[in-house]
Amino acid sequence: MSILVDENTRVLVSGITGREGRVATRLMINYGTHVVAGVNPGRGGETAEDVPVYDSIKAAMEQKPDAALIYVPPGGAADSIIEAVENGIGLVVVITERIPIHEACEALTVAREAGAVVIGPNSLGIISPGKAKIGTIGGNKENRCFAPGPVGVISRSGGMTTETSWMVKKAGFGCSTCISNGGDYLIGASFSELAMLFEKDPDTKATAVFCEPGTSYETELAENIEAGLIKKPVIAYVGGEFLTKIHSQAKFGHAGAILEKGRSTAEIKERLRGVGVLVADEYDDIIPLVQQALK
Repeated sequence: MSILVDENTRVLVSGITGREGRVATRLMINYGTHVVAGVNPGRGGETAEDVPVYDSIKAAMEQKPDAALIYVPPGGAADSIIEAVENGIGLVVVITERIPIHEACEALTVAREAGAVVIGPNSLGIISPGKAKIGTIGGNKENRCFAPGPVGVISRSGGMTTETSWMVKKAGFGCSTCISNGGDYLIGASFSELAMLFEKDPDTKATAVFCEPGTSYETELAENIEAGLIKKPVIAYVGGEFLTKIHSQAKFGHAGAILEKGRSTAEIKERLRGVGVLVADEYDDIIPLVQQALK
């Protein structure tokens, strides 16, 4: 099985007539995803990649989408998230990055209150190997890194979602669903929330997480493992150790990667190990740890 996206998912693309929206639509269709509608105000009645285009998400609901992909520029992306949620779409994947923080906060609050799952902002997408994908994750060579199997993968980085999935494949296994949950300072679904979805999936046997310094997502994950809400094995690699050895003003990776007291790489590793997470000291150590978890 998988979480969030499978062969039955019906996707709406907001911003479909833009260059990136068209590319994503083509890649998704080629992988087998059901892209049923696109949205761009003023372009209703057109088609993009043979997908009907509507002036609004409300009008596009006649195609019965249950997931939305947001490829709208930062100034309008929050409104698109809210419009999708208010029209009953339960999964919203946001590729757009650098949405103004106060607008992202409002959109994520509306989604949470409605019970919708938001992946992103600044996500590369989601893929359930062999079934469907939302976004450009995997490009046009998905089978190079993604294979069906029993491991869930989560990373804020799209590139490291792909790389970690390849490591799982190299370990002799595959993935149920791989999720780039977003690199902006404010994002929707956290590591812990996604791990709890994997917990409910009978075919996911373990979860691999690529962590970064900054935010409290790793601490939240540890707390929910400690509380018994996540019982399946978790394998984690924590990037960013070099930040402790360079000038404190240096920037690293995503907007959310901020080195603060109590959130250094070493402290995150210690907290995760303390609740039984299999922590990889080196990135290549993910391979034997996945093998250990699934032996």
